[in-house]
Amino acid sequence: MNSPSLDRLGYKPFFANQFASFQGDLYPARVVARQRSGIVTVCERGERHVAAGLLSRIGEIAVGDWLAMDAGGGRPLARLERASLLSRMAPGDRGDIQPIAANVDTLLIVTSCNRDFNPSRLQRYLALARQAGVTPVVVITRSDTTDDALAYCEKARALQPGLPVEAVNALDPTTLSSLAAWFVPGDTLAMMGSSGVGKTTLANSLGAAVNRTAAVRENDARGRHTTTARQLHRLPSGALLIDNPGIRELALVPGEDETDEVFDELLRGNHCRFGDCSHGREPGCAVQAAIAAGRFSQRLLDSYRKLEKEKHRLSRTLAERHAGERETGKLYRRVQGARRARREPNS
Repeated sequence: MNSPSLDRLGYKPFFANQFASFQGDLYPARVVARQRSGIVTVCERGERHVAAGLLSRIGEIAVGDWLAMDAGGGRPLARLERASLLSRMAPGDRGDIQPIAANVDTLLIVTSCNRDFNPSRLQRYLALARQAGVTPVVVITRSDTTDDALAYCEKARALQPGLPVEAVNALDPTTLSSLAAWFVPGDTLAMMGSSGVGKTTLANSLGAAVNRTAAVRENDARGRHTTTARQLHRLPSGALLIDNPGIRELALVPGEDETDEVFDELLRGNHCRFGDCSHGREPGCAVQAAIAAGRFSQRLLDSYRKLEKEKHRLSRTLAERHAGERETGKLYRRVQGARRARREPNS
């Protein structure tokens, strides 16, 4: 990247007000890439690689973060508070939270007009956007491969009232004009979806100049994984785009009501007889009555239950981990106390 002005990097008053409270010879810089060896930042002074060993004091860093940098040595001294954060539970059973992208305004949820289209998976991405407080937009690629792209759009729009949904052919930039409203100069968009749905092709058509793409496999209508790292790109429109590798497993970070919000239309106005109704076989279940009347599908309820079950499981995992950390801390303090007692002379 060349040396852009801060506003072209998404430097808004929310960050400028924070930076004004710092003292010393500092400058703001934005994280545009993460590598094994460290991070890459960009600011008005240009691009800089920061070694991983210089990052330990400022906590977890995600692409899109803003940092306060020491003008003398180019060392990051602090991470500015985030306006938003897309994150998920890391694969495995450790209960780690993995940041995906920071300070995002709009999340482009990318799927395609083939067997990759999965409403249940889309609902997970919608819940992720709700958690982060960002605007979701569903982009359905490969509209040129079907005679009924509108049917895919209607299925996606049914997931959430007012959800923006656009069908495009990523190989034809002229079909992308419907996305222009979200590519505001200085705004940051993140693009997420499964491997092979055409995210890299879409990013290239939008002017990001990402890496190579691969053809769709004939046996399962899926593309091959090409993007291997998160990176922030400046687009000709003046907006910024964070391209993410394909996600095979999207486990949501336990939150308060993100699943209820995503399934708001299913639950709103359906007052069951019992306040703790599980919407199963309880008498007086208004949700089951709505499904029987054809207003909602059983699949929508099944997706809601699955997300709720996962949320409770992950909440237990985090609680168990925190309890273990507290016990480890107590043991450490007891050992340290015993060592001090042995070193003290007898009275």
